[in-house]
Amino acid sequence: MRRSTLALFALLAVATTGCDKIKLAIDKIKGRKPATQAAARPVVPSGDTAKRPAVPAPRQPTARPPTPEPPPSVVSRPPQAPVVPHPNRDVPYVSEDTGTIAPGMGERDIYSIWGQPIAVRREGEYTYLYFQNGCEWTCGMQDLVILQNGKVVDAVLRWPGHGYSGESSSPPGKKPVPNPGGDALRVKQ
Repeated sequence: MRRSTLALFALLAVATTGCDKIKLAIDKIKGRKPATQAAARPVVPSGDTAKRPAVPAPRQPTARPPTPEPPPSVVSRPPQAPVVPHPNRDVPYVSEDTGTIAPGMGERDIYSIWGQPIAVRREGEYTYLYFQNGCEWTCGMQDLVILQNGKVVDAVLRWPGHGYSGESSSPPGKKPVPNPGGDALRVKQ
């Protein structure tokens, strides 16, 4: 037998016997609960091959039914981005909370002008405040205020009632352009 044939048989043996083990290992890594196996059939001794009717095992009376075990508590990580409903159309936004924010303002100053945001994300020294703007569907995002160390450093605004006196990294008139180097996003594995 040649080596290639032996390698093929070895690969075939691993593929047919290791599928369940590989799936179990992947489930353990991802933290999933492994699928429950079907109830095992009773083992008949191999020496006795005569056919007989199956005799059910005698049931012992129990004082109370067994209590099911509570499911294990799953510790989940907080989501990276805020979980906000994605609209399937624009909903007009009307608010009395209008005004202009300025670079260097604090988070509480923004709340006093525009009210509470619909979502807040904190990552390191940055805080991202998301506000409704009435064009979530067509714009693809909410109004965004970026704070660094608690002070406003940038804002991306589309609602006319929200203003920013600083220089925005994405002013309303700016047209998006593709990245000339192509997509540089790489996924770590």
